[in-house]
Amino acid sequence: QVQLVESGGGLVQAGGSLRLSCAASGRTFSRNAMGWFRQAPGKEREFVAVISWGGGATYHADSVKGRFTISRDNAKNTVYLQMNSLKPEDTAVYYCASRSFPEVPPTFIAEYVYHYWGQGTQVTVSS
Repeated sequence: QVQLVESGGGLVQAGGSLRLSCAASGRTFSRNAMGWFRQAPGKEREFVAVISWGGGATYHADSVKGRFTISRDNAKNTVYLQMNSLKPEDTAVYYCASRSFPEVPPTFIAEYVYHYWGQGTQVTVSS
């Protein structure tokens, strides 16, 4: 089992920044690829970003590319999502997800490739 706890969400004005953190505990974190998803009100949960266990492979959704950056610190068992130039359409609950394998699969945008999920943290961007 892997337990994931997100933090860092909040209310921010458009154009502002936030950094989300996801602290992991339980089974070996450093061998897990990690991802971020989000779910806006009335919408399906969608992929945001993913990072391999070594950090050498990262992918970001087109909607956040150039504004959001995923990173990780295996010594701290933590993955981050730095969010800059936030827009009102970024408003959502953001979820951290862990995959029980180190690599990022070709189907990395699919929820089923992730085995553990956090409870989510709310991000609200005002216009």
